[in-house]
Amino acid sequence: MRTTHCLMSAILGLLLTGCATTYTPPTPEARQALAPTGKLRVGLTLGVPASVIRDSASGEMKGVAFDLGKELARRMGVPFEPVVYPSIGALLDGAKSGEWDVASFIVNPARAKEFDLTAPLLEIEFGYLVPSGSSISTLTDVDRPGIRVGVPEKSAADAVLSRALKNAVLVRGPGLAAGLEMLKSGRVDVFATNKANLFEMSDQLPGSRVLAGSYATNTLAMAIPKGRDLGLAYARKFVEDAKSEGLVKAAIERAGIRGAVVAPLQ
Repeated sequence: MRTTHCLMSAILGLLLTGCATTYTPPTPEARQALAPTGKLRVGLTLGVPASVIRDSASGEMKGVAFDLGKELARRMGVPFEPVVYPSIGALLDGAKSGEWDVASFIVNPARAKEFDLTAPLLEIEFGYLVPSGSSISTLTDVDRPGIRVGVPEKSAADAVLSRALKNAVLVRGPGLAAGLEMLKSGRVDVFATNKANLFEMSDQLPGSRVLAGSYATNTLAMAIPKGRDLGLAYARKFVEDAKSEGLVKAAIERAGIRGAVVAPLQ
């Protein structure tokens, strides 16, 4: 009898949890604005935990942008279609030809002019990764004559360090995989991007270190191509709901992101 009672209590708890999270589907006009092809095409940068990563054995995909894009499609009542790119530069180029409907990436002034943005989803520090045996041990060691700093081309780190570095030289690459090769081959002395990516890269480069401290703190938000105003309010409401309901925190944890926290509610 006790076992039956416990089982019923557990079932009731699950039902109450499910009922506690309610949401309003979009109007037909908002749905058409956000998913004009009838599917929600979500732009993703492969290899970036804040966007999407793929398990090499199972092929399973996860990441903050992936998980939230999938949930947004579910709430809208449309199929979810991931549109995967090898780098943030390729993803941004894809927007010019209308290849995706929503994406989530680091915000900077140039992107704020090009896209409509929601409030931030998460906050993340930017830092540096140095290979094994490097004499660079602090942030101030980086900006010196002769130091070559690798960055993903057109990335937020590229934009920040293009203005901030006075003595070191920037070496641009097409993405994170290229950044690892640049460090391994000695083409660069240090690689710069957000710390979530740096920790992932460090796991693949024995002896490498993510330096303490940061040169910037940036935010990741959901972006929508200009001209889709009827869907923008729904996307912004979804982001706030995703934060308050714990969906963003769960996506961060599922992707194993280090160095990131859920952005405050707006």
